Amino acid sequence: MPLLQGNLKGRDLLSLKDYTPEEINQILNLADELKASHKEGNQSSLLQGKTLGMIFQKPSTRTRVSFEVAMFQLGGHGLHLSAADLQLGRGETISDTGKVLSRYLDGLMIRTFAQKDVEELAESADIPVINGLTDLLHPCQILADLQTVREHKGELKGLKLTYLGDGNNVCHSLLYGCAKMGMHISVASPQNYLPAPHIVEEASSMASETGGSVAILLSPLEAVQDADVVVTDVWASMGQEAEQKERLQTFAPYQVNTDLIKRAKPDYIFMHCLPAHRGEEVSAEIIDGPHAVVLDEAENRLHAQKAVLALLMGY
Repeated sequence: MPLLQGNLKGRDLLSLKDYTPEEINQILNLADELKASHKEGNQSSLLQGKTLGMIFQKPSTRTRVSFEVAMFQLGGHGLHLSAADLQLGRGETISDTGKVLSRYLDGLMIRTFAQKDVEELAESADIPVINGLTDLLHPCQILADLQTVREHKGELKGLKLTYLGDGNNVCHSLLYGCAKMGMHISVASPQNYLPAPHIVEEASSMASETGGSVAILLSPLEAVQDADVVVTDVWASMGQEAEQKERLQTFAPYQVNTDLIKRAKPDYIFMHCLPAHRGEEVSAEIIDGPHAVVLDEAENRLHAQKAVLALLMGY
């Protein structure tokens, strides 16, 4: 098993903007090692006796299963904490929750709505806090995405990644992740659904230091030109169901389909964090076709998160 370098121990993972390119590479390298070791049937004890509390204020499939299995495969234990299990819904402050759980646990993962809640939890807790998803950011997903791109393309720096659709939490974290790794990211969204200006500004500044670039466009045809990687996400996320009909009409030109994808490089890969709505943000022939790596991407949530847990919570 790999020897852990201790420079990330005790850190929080709230946003990829807080991590250097070298630190992100450290996570990705360990993720690769842990994945290979698991495929060979090796057992891990990197987090033997450690416990991760997993707070879910939003429902989840991949986040819950991947974190719980990750802790098991590292020799530790994941404890699921729903809103009904905690006093947060009865008025206990996030600060008190963080302080109390720090006395019981070795780490916390939270999947919630507001980014400020994750930041407040991290400020009050004495243990590492991991952002499992907020309305603003989804850093763990993008670590898995970067691992997947590396597996299929061999490198990250210099690649062009195109994101099509809503300028949401996945888009925001892709902007940070691609900029940090020296990639060229093009985002195409309708005018009223562009990514947050402050995140675009921060990502552009990061890219200027790494040799990458950031382009925010309205035209999906322009954005996907010569792309190595094409990514999309659902058009209406949790809590946006009332906007579904309007969003279907607005986002229709941004569907990833055979006509649009002709502009990407012949050896492009297609990614989607799932769940996917075939016939909406992506056509069935693309997501079920030979260029799609969505199942590798989903699996890598497990391995990327194992690396995060081991580095932040390890001995």
